[in-house]
Amino acid sequence: MDNTQKGKITSGSHLSYWLETTSPIAYSALEKDLKTDVVIVGGGISGVTTAYCLLKSGKKVVLIEDGNIGSGETGRTTAHCVTALDDRYYEIERVFGEKKAALIASSHKAAIDFIEQTSLKENIDCEFERVSGYLFLHPTDKHDSLSKELKAAQKAGLNIEEIELMPGVTDKIPCLKFHGQAQFHPMKYLKGMCEAILKMGGEIYTNTHAAKIDETGVETESGFKVVADHVVVATNSPVNNKYVMHLKQYPYRTYVIGAKVKKGSVPKALWWDTGDYSVNTEIPPYHYVRLASLNDTHDLLICGGEDHPTGIAPEKKINEEDRYSLLEYWAKKLFPIEEVVYQWSGQVLEPMDSMAFIGKNPADKKNIYIATGDSGNGITHGTIAGTLLTDLINGKENELKNIYDPSRFKIFSAGKTFFKELAGGMLAYYKNKSDESKPVEIGKILVGEGKIIEVDKEKFAAHRDESGVLHILGAECTHLGCIIKWNKDEKSWDCPCHGSRFTHEGKVLNGPANTDLEYYSKDRVIKDRRKQQRSNPATKKKRSAENQDEE
Repeated sequence: MDNTQKGKITSGSHLSYWLETTSPIAYSALEKDLKTDVVIVGGGISGVTTAYCLLKSGKKVVLIEDGNIGSGETGRTTAHCVTALDDRYYEIERVFGEKKAALIASSHKAAIDFIEQTSLKENIDCEFERVSGYLFLHPTDKHDSLSKELKAAQKAGLNIEEIELMPGVTDKIPCLKFHGQAQFHPMKYLKGMCEAILKMGGEIYTNTHAAKIDETGVETESGFKVVADHVVVATNSPVNNKYVMHLKQYPYRTYVIGAKVKKGSVPKALWWDTGDYSVNTEIPPYHYVRLASLNDTHDLLICGGEDHPTGIAPEKKINEEDRYSLLEYWAKKLFPIEEVVYQWSGQVLEPMDSMAFIGKNPADKKNIYIATGDSGNGITHGTIAGTLLTDLINGKENELKNIYDPSRFKIFSAGKTFFKELAGGMLAYYKNKSDESKPVEIGKILVGEGKIIEVDKEKFAAHRDESGVLHILGAECTHLGCIIKWNKDEKSWDCPCHGSRFTHEGKVLNGPANTDLEYYSKDRVIKDRRKQQRSNPATKKKRSAENQDEE
């Protein structure tokens, strides 16, 4: 379902189950200058949790969000609250060592505890439930990976065991059982947290775009200023960081379906496979599954996966819009699913060494902080951000500081995986900058299509919407100038270099870009083309010769 039909703001054309089953969390836009202790940019799990924790510590807080609360990636998650991380513990131990691997495991456990305790304390009915999680072997993976993970996760202090029969699945598949995992409704949780923030005297402003961010605070697109002692940028991909952080992480699109299953046919649990090594041996895309309540007769089996680097799905031979059928095909082999009633996608930032970046922004003033690099574990990483940033801002020692420090540089210990992704991003940048687009006639762009067109060596992005209206934009991402790609599934223009995304009208959906694409009318493009032709010496010479012939 297109989000415009519901009047809800979200970072894609599809509405997630969470956004569909809650009212928009919207407040008034900022229309005055303010002074505060901390200004937070971003109203997802990281920004809202940070605001809550800072207020609890006695700070004055202002939070601004350019859409509605949760309208970015938090509203598009599947809301797994886990210590079973996207990346294996044996890899985490290799990169960070045993002691830090244990701290990492305990930080995610503490994040789950925080969500549970805060929900109880603030009376937030967000459907929080403790469930077990099951990591099972993908057919392309080796059983040795489970053995190594069992050993490393137990050393890290997790309650984990190997079992022979996985609940909910009839096939006998080797798996590990992670105790003490959880799930919840992320939008209901954010709504309750926002109510608590307002009760404590915090201020929240939505539909307020931060156009300028520096050590003095934030200036909005409307020209209002929030002066603050500290600035937190919690925008998934940091919009205040032009280069450094985007050399340390890489963006992926991930896909989700919600399918009906009869109540009682599948137990409440979390499931993840170990990843499809036939697709990518370095970062194998994996599937992740959970249940949510749908109605009196059915539950909703929420299944995600089929990831690919942002902006280059066609290069991977499978278009964005075709990924959902692959998810359905996979889910049907294991679970008794019926009709698929939801589908959506989200963006994941894969950091160089598996851990999020939470702390002071590198090469910036000491009072500017960021939270990014969710690595597919955005709920727990976002919650860790709230508690860790609060300690850093209050000058309190925290043993997690160095682990999540955005200035850390573990690119060499991270290994060849990250080098391949970094090289891929740089190659995409140069390829897109120099790529010669095939000529496309504007009149031949069909409804629903998006094409890169070229007028006198200048590239434009053209899309014809469902009403037949043609929208023409500048084709270079406003972050670093990469040529954008059309995402037919979410009806967005995506940057294959660093993951910026824009609506079909050029409005920013995802950072690191923080400026909209320039919007052109069809007449203006044609007029500019004719103007360039008239000023072209070769064209002038040809026109002069034609005039002489006429005489």
